Amino acid sequence: MLSSAVIGTGFMGPTHVEALRRLGVPITGILGIDPAASADAARQMNLPRAYTSYQEVLDDPNVRIVHITTPNHLHLDQARRALLAGKHVICEKPLGMNTLETSELVALAKEHPNLAAVVHFNIRFYPMALQAREIVRSGAIGEVYHVTGGYFQDWLLYDTDWNWRLVEGEGGRLRAVGDIGSHWMDLVRFITGLEVVSLCADVKTFVPVRKKPRQAVATFKGKEQDAPVEYDEVPIRTEDWASVVFHYNNGGRGTMTVSQVDAGRKNRPIFEIAGSKGSITWDGENPAELLVGSRDRGNEVIQKDPSLLTGAARYFTGYPGGHAEGYPDTFKMLYRAVHDYIEAGDWSKPKPYPTFEDGHLIQALCETIAQSAQERRWIDVK
Repeated sequence: MLSSAVIGTGFMGPTHVEALRRLGVPITGILGIDPAASADAARQMNLPRAYTSYQEVLDDPNVRIVHITTPNHLHLDQARRALLAGKHVICEKPLGMNTLETSELVALAKEHPNLAAVVHFNIRFYPMALQAREIVRSGAIGEVYHVTGGYFQDWLLYDTDWNWRLVEGEGGRLRAVGDIGSHWMDLVRFITGLEVVSLCADVKTFVPVRKKPRQAVATFKGKEQDAPVEYDEVPIRTEDWASVVFHYNNGGRGTMTVSQVDAGRKNRPIFEIAGSKGSITWDGENPAELLVGSRDRGNEVIQKDPSLLTGAARYFTGYPGGHAEGYPDTFKMLYRAVHDYIEAGDWSKPKPYPTFEDGHLIQALCETIAQSAQERRWIDVK
């Protein structure tokens, strides 16, 4: 399999490394914020090389795929340089800070049609999310009338919770929407094939001032890190919560609520897709089950079992029924889709992974949500 290098040593970098190893992908090394961070991460994860600069990564002929897991404001430059260096790119979302950046990367990807240009919408690769797509696309629930759901977390509930995503200059104008709402919007679009034509949004920052520690803290920090620290009080402009109403191109409707301040919700994407013949419901905190609803007969619960699944859902299920698959497995299956496609060598076939174009479309939705919330009105999606 093609060798990969991982850029970033925070929460996502090691997660990429672990998934690549499970898939059997050779990892050339890792790059952190400075040589010391690179060396520390390489030692902890037993990686062969600690890169000292991004250019060193791009100059390494053994690196075929670059995994970008850095803060959002770095994605444009790093993705651009990787493509220009002839590397395949797997970039954490968002692809860029705005649609000017994402459109530039889409254009650059089109100039390099034999390079994989991937946005890391891994939630698509839950087996039951893939099965939901199979059901909807088969017509089994009829025409989609409406979609409801959202994405809920609690890791930023307290004013002492801190992460670079809180800072507009590093994470972007929208935080909860950009970080987790983007996953939900991509997931619904992937499953239903529907496009948003207009929307109306409301956002709220419930914790307007936060205590920024004067020393670094890890993402999703645990109780062991709750000891008193020196801090600075920082005003927060990015939102803790958002709710959006969508109009889809088939005349259907959708509602999404996202929050990073819901106590007890650690990581919960959830949707219900209601159609003219039936409905399907999936809860990411119970990812192995899909509820198929019916008016005229008993509801059906489909359990994650490759012998019961169809199409891509079966292919991207790694374990037999009764054996749990969760968040880390979505990483592995996304990379499997990318590597399978590259190694097949037929770039004319449809991409089985989320592309830079997908990342650009979701960024356009995020910008429209920000505009709608600011102007307090319905906005057509450009």
